[in-house]
Amino acid sequence: MKKMLKRNNQAVELLAPAGSPDKMRYALVYGADAVYAGIPDFSMRARINAFTEENLEKAVREAHRLKKKFYVTLNIYAHNHHLAKIKKHLQFLRRIKPDAIILSDPGILSLVKQYYPKAEIHLSTQANATNAEAVKFWANQGIKRIILAREVSLSEIKEIHQSNPGVELECFVHGAMCMSYSGRCILSKWMTGRSANLGDCVQACRWRYRGAHSAKRRTLAMTVEDEKGEFEIDLEEDEKGTYFFNSKDLNLLAHLDELKKAGVTSFKIEGRNKSVFYLAVATRAYRKVIDQIQVKGSKSKARKVIQAQQRELNSLVHRGYTTGFLLGKEPEHNFDDSHVATRRQFVGEVLENKKGLLKIKVHNALRVKDSIEVVTPNRNIPFRINSLYNDKMEKIASAHGGHGKGYFLKTSLKTIKPFSLICKKVKA
Repeated sequence: MKKMLKRNNQAVELLAPAGSPDKMRYALVYGADAVYAGIPDFSMRARINAFTEENLEKAVREAHRLKKKFYVTLNIYAHNHHLAKIKKHLQFLRRIKPDAIILSDPGILSLVKQYYPKAEIHLSTQANATNAEAVKFWANQGIKRIILAREVSLSEIKEIHQSNPGVELECFVHGAMCMSYSGRCILSKWMTGRSANLGDCVQACRWRYRGAHSAKRRTLAMTVEDEKGEFEIDLEEDEKGTYFFNSKDLNLLAHLDELKKAGVTSFKIEGRNKSVFYLAVATRAYRKVIDQIQVKGSKSKARKVIQAQQRELNSLVHRGYTTGFLLGKEPEHNFDDSHVATRRQFVGEVLENKKGLLKIKVHNALRVKDSIEVVTPNRNIPFRINSLYNDKMEKIASAHGGHGKGYFLKTSLKTIKPFSLICKKVKA
């Protein structure tokens, strides 16, 4: 694994999500300089979060052994009943020494200064820093890095950096966009009792909604207006339903050089709830573009790298892509469906390779006749399955995930290493 992680020092940081220790390893193998994660009690990812204090400590040590950074999220908006546990957790963090704490609550900031005074502190995007004076204020409170609100434009980032040249700026470059202001939404709490501001958002804005009588008609169209008659929203529902606030996903792959020149020092990928396949492909795409923009080369070569990696991002499950607020316009929404159909499906992980016999963990159905591709930290490799075996080394025609049993795949590719991933072509 260490050999796969060798890389020259970079001027800008690629920061990837880690929803579990395994996801952390994939993020680092596929090019991240740092990862961010936290335990469910105090993190904005309370569900689908495999971290505990025990494995968090091991993960921080592992990242440091690999000369990588680990930032701990403590970015909920706390209530009184959280405070005693946060104090205890800060004493734990002081012992394991993560590279920074990400927070948004001024009360938690005060506790960090009391219980972990030497901690490096990063301000979460949840705190909505959108202007130069806000950045200056937080810097005066001891914040080293500001994770800018997603609502800022490129020109605003330049102005913020010029006014605060000594403050590190981080911004999201890829992943889900929230219909609310930098994630500070009440919809989930109102509808289900699960608070987005405590890391438990159910994403009710992305649910499919339909009219009571829609089953009798193929398409139902209606106009909703406010009681004063000043604003109208046209809604159209077909057999799939309708989507009210389903924002497209952020994708700034083609704008990294502009962001770097504007003063951003850390590019952040969203997606602690995503699969290892999504995480690996997205991290690798941004790694390759960052590497390209940081060397002196032709613009045409940079464009080719961006185009190639954009094709990789297009192969992931996504909601369509948008540049968000970066270029000074409103981000687009996907009103047609919950996701964009892709032609590539994640099948499994390579656990080991013994002279072409791959031990794999299967996630989705794999058949001998499938058109297969191995995704590695460097490239994609098409290949054919010679034979497929179950855990008893009996030859089989197909393998399926969900039961914890291992499978073996015979191929002529003897150089494939662990942390490689397998995908197959599917009909769009």
